[in-house]
Amino acid sequence: MNSEFTKLLEIIISASLINNFVFTRFLGLCIFFGVSKKMETAVGMSITFTAVMMVSAALSWVVFTQILVPLDITFLEIIVFIGIIAGLVQVSDTIMRKVSPGLYYKLGIYLALISTNCIILAVPLINAGEKYSFIQSLAFGLGSGLGFGLALVIMASIREKLELADVPAPFKGLPMAFVITGLIALAFTGFSGLITL
Repeated sequence: MNSEFTKLLEIIISASLINNFVFTRFLGLCIFFGVSKKMETAVGMSITFTAVMMVSAALSWVVFTQILVPLDITFLEIIVFIGIIAGLVQVSDTIMRKVSPGLYYKLGIYLALISTNCIILAVPLINAGEKYSFIQSLAFGLGSGLGFGLALVIMASIREKLELADVPAPFKGLPMAFVITGLIALAFTGFSGLITL
């Protein structure tokens, strides 16, 4: 039992820090740059993203192991995973519209882009490739969501401070965001080799 808990903890830490999708794999950058301008939208997207990622990891694992593998149609995994993710995004879209309309309109098009985001699709594909168990798939989804949320919150806190800074005109906006992302990515390379899976 203790070794299983250790393995789950390793998966979560590895997915969130060591193999962070934004800073080490450079995936999901369109949403990352679009939503990290303000802390409120960054936190809202982090929660939504993590929830969709965990539920899609769980549903994708069940469909993959109980339907695709027994029927020997694993070549359809990408299409099936995209369908699952698109359905979940529609549900989260509707829930957010009812629960928090202000945040829903601030997130705008980026909420719909979750369904085609490469991070969301990468999680079930990696789960299937690594042959993770159901609990390990959930842990990987949680770790990936926490890592994306951490990236968004770090970037949003820096970008909010930059609004008050005297940044040279050629570097204002997106160019400075790219420079900062590169520097944070360099810092995240310090985690490499921390856990070997």
